[in-house]
Amino acid sequence: MLKSQSGLAAAEDHAVRDAFLLTLAAFLTLSIYSFLYGDNPFYRFAEHLFVGISAAYWMCQGFWSTIVGNFIPRTLPSFAEYFQVPYKGFSWHYLIPVALGIILLMRLVPKLSWISRWPLAFIIGTTAGLNLPRYLQSDFIQQMNNTFISILPDWQGIGPFFSTLSLSAEGQLAMIATNLVIFVGVICGLIYFFFSKEHKGAFGVASRIGIWVLMVTFGASFGYTVMGRISLLVGRITFLFHDWLNIL
Repeated sequence: MLKSQSGLAAAEDHAVRDAFLLTLAAFLTLSIYSFLYGDNPFYRFAEHLFVGISAAYWMCQGFWSTIVGNFIPRTLPSFAEYFQVPYKGFSWHYLIPVALGIILLMRLVPKLSWISRWPLAFIIGTTAGLNLPRYLQSDFIQQMNNTFISILPDWQGIGPFFSTLSLSAEGQLAMIATNLVIFVGVICGLIYFFFSKEHKGAFGVASRIGIWVLMVTFGASFGYTVMGRISLLVGRITFLFHDWLNIL
């Protein structure tokens, strides 16, 4: 009997806690969207709370994954035993990033803040060096590779082309039209950025087509971004009216 009463009390406590967290989430959601009316204390409170929690979360993640996960197992066996991680032997190489991290914190001391520029420069240079091959591969080489396409894919002659003529997206006619649009769009887009020749005549027409291609591309990118924001808005509205108010 006492066990059932304690279980019922625990369930009520969990329900009260869940209702409080749900209401808090709804309050923060409305506070963020109150910025549509104008800057106000509710928005600033939610913004500062979000930034503070995010910073604390990533600091904890960095401490447990980087310091405890990588550095502590390579210092002293007593440290590894205290944090309950396997000892992997002492390695002085791991003292270098620790020293750079301590120097980076010198930014908090006004007289020694200039020292923090050295590890900051190291971080920026290393990040740029590591990301350069990835961006070069995905944004440059891959884009060029997608541009070098055959205008007549799987071309087997006029007869087979008309005998298998189809308007489906996977048909040869659609593939030829798509590749032709890509080819003309790329050439005209490049011509628009060729400023060593006056844009008139056929060159000017190609340049104007290039402008339209760029505008369509920017419009598609903007529409994709708007769709993402609308999707987030729908998710928040669903949360407010379904999970919080339970009227949907």
